[in-house]
Amino acid sequence: MAQILLLHSAYGLRPAVHQAADRLRAAGHGVSVPDLYDGRTFEDVEEGMAYKEELGSEELLRRAVTAAAPLLADGTRLVYAGFSLGASLAQNLALADEHALGLLLLHGTSDIREDAQTELQVQLHLADPDPFEPEDWQNAWYLGMRKAGAEVEVHRYRGAGHLYTDPELPDYDAEAAERTWAVALDFLDEVAQAG
Repeated sequence: MAQILLLHSAYGLRPAVHQAADRLRAAGHGVSVPDLYDGRTFEDVEEGMAYKEELGSEELLRRAVTAAAPLLADGTRLVYAGFSLGASLAQNLALADEHALGLLLLHGTSDIREDAQTELQVQLHLADPDPFEPEDWQNAWYLGMRKAGAEVEVHRYRGAGHLYTDPELPDYDAEAAERTWAVALDFLDEVAQAG
């Protein structure tokens, strides 16, 4: 069993995030789903991004660190996971945690510090193409993670929308979502056994 910190997208803590957490719990994992937006959710990505900008990247990262702290207090090794914006935050937390068990990125990535070093197992799931994750960026991100020492798997889903795992959004792609969860659950089982 893995203990997972699952971070929401710029839309906020929507039902799809709770559904994902329930799916992970049903597979035997512990899941914490913090609300980084103080209860606010958005139906439109522009509104969600505007609120993200209002809060600021540093504040969002501080909130994510605060959410992780009680889970780490007893020496638990976490799998960091997130959707889009939450994936970006999860990546930053995981690269700063030398005891992290794994990193599951759904629909997003983040910058990588030049001096980053890690032995993380990382799995990334993206739409192909993805307007928020252009191919040049993806290639640079992959090379940066490999340079840092991570073991990286990338899964792309042709024709899916950016946030294709959320059934309530126009991006939703049921087949891509089911394939993503099947692969992700195998990954989580592997990192839990390795840890």
